[in-house]
Amino acid sequence: MDGDTLYSIGELARRTGLTVKTIRFYSDRGIVAPADRSPAGYRLYTIDALARLDLVRTLRDLGVDLPTIRRVVDRELPLPEVAATHAEALAVQIRVLSLRHAVLTAVAERGLTAEETDLMHKLAQLSEDERRRLIGDFLDAALGTLDTDSALAGIRRSMTPEIPDSPQAEQVRAWVEWAELAADPDFRAGVRRMAEDYTAEQAQGDTTGPHRDLGAIVRDRVAPALTAGVAPASHQADPIVAALAAHYAHILGRPDDAEVRRLLLARLESVGDPRRDRYLQLLAVINDWPAPESLVPAFNWSIEAVRVRMER
Repeated sequence: MDGDTLYSIGELARRTGLTVKTIRFYSDRGIVAPADRSPAGYRLYTIDALARLDLVRTLRDLGVDLPTIRRVVDRELPLPEVAATHAEALAVQIRVLSLRHAVLTAVAERGLTAEETDLMHKLAQLSEDERRRLIGDFLDAALGTLDTDSALAGIRRSMTPEIPDSPQAEQVRAWVEWAELAADPDFRAGVRRMAEDYTAEQAQGDTTGPHRDLGAIVRDRVAPALTAGVAPASHQADPIVAALAAHYAHILGRPDDAEVRRLLLARLESVGDPRRDRYLQLLAVINDWPAPESLVPAFNWSIEAVRVRMER
């Protein structure tokens, strides 16, 4: 194509797909200046105007303002610098939109009231420092000075949500639900009781090393019974309950008796709180961890099996 060829606004419009009005607008603002005028006074442009208009359209589609575009096409501003600045701004907008999407989706799914929606919106918009304070407040209330114990210090880390800078919608929804759960005084008290029981158990009985987690014992002993359809009150469940009681008696360093069974039942009810299970599920979503296995059915089976035998 001849570089000396001149084009009217109408010809530029046909070649670029822009309207005559739009091209005239850019021309009036000096973004695409005419190279000459026809004898009748109409503006004429060189082939360079086509390239400039293509760039202008691209930058406008990307949300770049006209003053910045003019500086870019006039080579006063490096395009990579402009792109980096706008990419950063878009990242913020994307995060805001993701938060809004997550909140609205949760409102639709959970049928929230106006007050609950307002709370969810505020929780979703917390800054990183505010989130840290909320997390720290919950863990301090739940664990307090107990986490000076090395094992509990590790548990504290494993209970800490780490929401990413650019979370997915499901992570935002999980974070908001986590924050609501963590603010529940009854749940905090329950976690505190679990931590205190754990600390007391580690300090008594067999001191040769850390005791195996009760949840792991319940999973290993009870899961096969659930799969096999063994009823908690059946004779087939007797050896499973005996094994659970023996394990807990060993932890406490005392014989398996009625008091041990009572303490075991209380411990199972504490650790088997469905809210604890939900907490771990939410934590996995927020931290992008594999989904944990739910132990609620196994704990419910164990609680019923132990209670039935205490009532006989």
